[in-house]
Amino acid sequence: MIDLGHLKGRKIAVMGLARSGLTAARALAAAGADVLAWDDGAAGRQAATEAGIALTDLHTADLSGVTAVVLSPGIPHTFPAPNPVAARARAAGLPLISDIELLRQAQPQATYVGITGTNGKSTTTALTAHIIAGTGRPTQVGGNLGIPALSFDPLGADGFYVLEMSSYQLELTPSLGFDAAVLLNITPDHLDRHGGMDGYIAAKKRIFQRGSATGTQVAVIGVDDPHSARLADALEAGGFPGKLIRISAEAPVAGGIGVQNGILIDDRGGQHHTVTDLRTLPALPGRHNWQNAAAAYALARAVGINHADILDGLRTFPGLAHRQSRVADIGGIRFINDSKATNADAAAKALACYQPIYWILGGRAKDTGLDGLDPFMPAVAHAFLIGEASDAFAGWLSARGVAHTRCGVMEDAVKAAFRQARTDGQTGAVVLLSPACASFDQYPNFEVRGDDFAAAVRRLSSGEIV
Repeated sequence: MIDLGHLKGRKIAVMGLARSGLTAARALAAAGADVLAWDDGAAGRQAATEAGIALTDLHTADLSGVTAVVLSPGIPHTFPAPNPVAARARAAGLPLISDIELLRQAQPQATYVGITGTNGKSTTTALTAHIIAGTGRPTQVGGNLGIPALSFDPLGADGFYVLEMSSYQLELTPSLGFDAAVLLNITPDHLDRHGGMDGYIAAKKRIFQRGSATGTQVAVIGVDDPHSARLADALEAGGFPGKLIRISAEAPVAGGIGVQNGILIDDRGGQHHTVTDLRTLPALPGRHNWQNAAAAYALARAVGINHADILDGLRTFPGLAHRQSRVADIGGIRFINDSKATNADAAAKALACYQPIYWILGGRAKDTGLDGLDPFMPAVAHAFLIGEASDAFAGWLSARGVAHTRCGVMEDAVKAAFRQARTDGQTGAVVLLSPACASFDQYPNFEVRGDDFAAAVRRLSSGEIV
């Protein structure tokens, strides 16, 4: 746990006692701070009580003498309407900060690498950390991904903190400053929390705020979407004091890093240097992962990792669970777990990577349903429906002439998909779980859904189910 001894004796409020908030309250209490902790939910309050954290109702508590309010990123403080505690703090002139702000204050000499974007954050964060850690450098990875920031080990000047940053966290971390940071992409998301697209873009841009402790900073920006491309141009025109590197998964980039037909090309020095063939990396399939790989390469180079070590990291990266992770090969049929694909846009990235596909989909549908997936249907040999969306999705598939079977539950879908793929006998067949839906009709989260898929595949492989 991070030592917050510099806050000993200070009065700090903590609002929101889920994973990161509870860790912050515990770290502050251990450091001797006077902690005022509260959560509007009974589960959060119970967790705090069980952890020995005293509760103070911040809706009515006296805030005089409070230095700052550590606010859970999930709690709105501006749009669509501020939480009453956040509003009270603002009215009292108190700064609203995140647990990552406390990390930065406590460990100012470490190297900080930041990753944000609408899509691809988690894979890029994990890949970048894998590359750096593979060189033997002390490395911790987390933030929006993985363990809470204040659960990290203190690393000092030789250490690297690789942080996935959501737009919510960026708004609550005023003094962060990254040594190297990437904005992967921007598409509309969380617009209600930011008051519209302009607010969302402004929040993402904050990843390039200030500068690192050494006064140097590398900004890496994906330029394959118009919002990010314009932001890169604006930074450059505005005299960004650090180094700006543009990346693309669509084409080479003059003076930057790009991908041409799967080949990663580094043109930062104008040499058009071929780095590697990304199509040979089994844990990074598809064009969206080419962007992730280009970003991780740029970040690793920016913090001093050599070419050979980066290549080794790219080749040995195991991938993230539930994100196009290979579960098994049975009789020449691959089983791919992409349970993280909780909407059509995410499912499209997986559907673009394989053919023929025996597609397991369904769950609790998003408002957009399967919009935008028509171009990928020629790759789908057969679809297998589970969950609440079965009826609606069956109609959508029928209208497009896609063969489908209503299976209801995961195990039946896995069995049916395997049987159909085996009967068809097509080369390269893939049974793909990419639900394009939330999981909450049948599972508590996408992780449990993906685990259920993997367990069913293992039972299939063992002969337990046929």
